[in-house]
Amino acid sequence: MEQNYVFMTDSDSDLLFSIADEKQIPVVKMPYTLNGVEYLDDNGRAGIEEDFFHKMEAGATPNTSLLPTAAYLEYFEPILKEKDLLFIAFSSQMSATINNIFEAREQLLGKYPERKFIVVDTLSISGPQSLLILGAHALYEQGKSMEEVEQWVKDNRMRAHAWLTVGDLKYLARGGRISSTSAFFGSMLDIKPIICMGKGGKLDPAEKVQGRKKALRTLVDRTAEYIEQPEEQTVLIMQADVKEEAQRVAEMLRQRIPGIRDIRIQAVGPVIGAHCGPGTLAICFMGKERTI
Repeated sequence: MEQNYVFMTDSDSDLLFSIADEKQIPVVKMPYTLNGVEYLDDNGRAGIEEDFFHKMEAGATPNTSLLPTAAYLEYFEPILKEKDLLFIAFSSQMSATINNIFEAREQLLGKYPERKFIVVDTLSISGPQSLLILGAHALYEQGKSMEEVEQWVKDNRMRAHAWLTVGDLKYLARGGRISSTSAFFGSMLDIKPIICMGKGGKLDPAEKVQGRKKALRTLVDRTAEYIEQPEEQTVLIMQADVKEEAQRVAEMLRQRIPGIRDIRIQAVGPVIGAHCGPGTLAICFMGKERTI
């Protein structure tokens, strides 16, 4: 159904390029720097994810940065010349980037006062954001209004989950999420953090376990605890260069929750991967409201 507004998002959703292409969802590409060269995240189109994590394992230190207001203006203005715009944004609590989105929005509404431009904060990133995008876009395809789609995201964003663990604590330490001392002793003791997408829109520590196998079992346990209507949804397993392990986790999920409609294994993108590092594995799904 032809709509009078454009549905748009950003690449921090890790929304697969093939899905964005199929559904004709414009995607703002977020920047990252590797070995002094700046790139834009294309959500898997170039297939660089495995090589990216290999470079991190070899010692490369990628960085991410805010997309400036001027870049958002370049993305948004051609759309607003023709139609209204609904932008589904990654969590405002994980970056100050959303301030630049609002600045671009203010400038453009001053220039095109007849337009509507709604920005929805998903309070999510990566897999959970992708799940919200797909649920919201289904309503868009049904002809729902901007306001109806916006309300659905707001009503469901606390139901979008990610439960994850990482391969090496040093990447969390580098990003300031844990202290370097905690990372050192945690690595010595083979302590693995269990992290979740929290109520406040950040990745929050949930618990600690000893050993990778127990960490993966715990992710499956938390999925079984929180998931709702598994027969109606696709569960995403996001992996950072641990595809075989992700396949084992998929089998664990099928055994534990046999009614899951579908499980898709997907690579973590470079912007998200720069902060969590190789070895990260997350299970993402829709379920009960977040409790942490």
